[in-house]
Amino acid sequence: MKAIVQDRYGAPDVLEFTTVATPVAGDDEVLVQVCAASVNAYDWHVMRGDPYLVRVMARELGGLRGPRKRIRGRDVAGRVVATGGHVTGFGVGDEVFGDLGGASGAFAEYAAVPAAQLAHKPAGLTFEQAAAVPLAANTALIALRDVADVRAGQRVLVNGASGGVGTFAVQLAKAYGASVTAVCSTRNAELARELGADEVVDYRREDFTRTGRRYDVVLDLVANRSLRDLRRALAPTGILLLSGGGTSEGGSLVGPLGLVIRAQLAARFARHRMVVVSEVPSSENLVALRELIESGRLTPVIDRTYPLSETAEAIRYVETEHARAKVVITM
Repeated sequence: MKAIVQDRYGAPDVLEFTTVATPVAGDDEVLVQVCAASVNAYDWHVMRGDPYLVRVMARELGGLRGPRKRIRGRDVAGRVVATGGHVTGFGVGDEVFGDLGGASGAFAEYAAVPAAQLAHKPAGLTFEQAAAVPLAANTALIALRDVADVRAGQRVLVNGASGGVGTFAVQLAKAYGASVTAVCSTRNAELARELGADEVVDYRREDFTRTGRRYDVVLDLVANRSLRDLRRALAPTGILLLSGGGTSEGGSLVGPLGLVIRAQLAARFARHRMVVVSEVPSSENLVALRELIESGRLTPVIDRTYPLSETAEAIRYVETEHARAKVVITM
């Protein structure tokens, strides 16, 4: 099968479009013929081994010289072509979507996906739309539903509202009845409003941390502000959620992990709750997202698509902060 492979860390040029052996589904896995996959910031972080600290700390993701898993890509949508001996609930021909997690392997014509990280594709979505959902929407779901328990009447601010996670976060916060402030650039302001934002702050014209407005929940997806600035925007009983962030600058030792580490240390003494959001793939969350999509409360947004052979260019586009919403790879 054709796949995107890398053997060493580096810029998108290290990615090779080549032929590799087709995977075989293990007992608890489903073999999926991939119709579409999507690019996440996670992909370029692993591709570059950036920040360098991750190469040492996250041994399941990478080694010192190159990633342990050769094929990049987490989000996948396609058709089932085989199932493992322990798998129930999926059959050949089923249309599915899911997140391979740290195992990666979605940027290929076939992928072996753990059944526990897969669900049936939402009705009415194309494969491209379905592939845009798993990691980004699940991150937003865990942050707002599980960690912050967002409720009607609360004020939620999303910093990075036009990105992959951000576009889902705006919609989810609205679905839960919150008043939503979206922080993004001028060119993405209309998109944020279309997704349901009650207020849009153009970060190039206004500093949301110095407006005097306070929020029950601040979801930071950019990691471009200090911890003090972010806490300034919180209500006295507010919660700060940190997830991802950073853009490629040619390599960094700590990168957005610096903000994460400071928040974890400060959380022991601060009155505010400060939580680093950890996304864990699960069928249950994919089913919950599917229900939100089918009810019309959640819609994936796609910026642009690339064929599998141009995955390197797709990642280059995402890592330099030009992308909005999701970038999708088609087979």
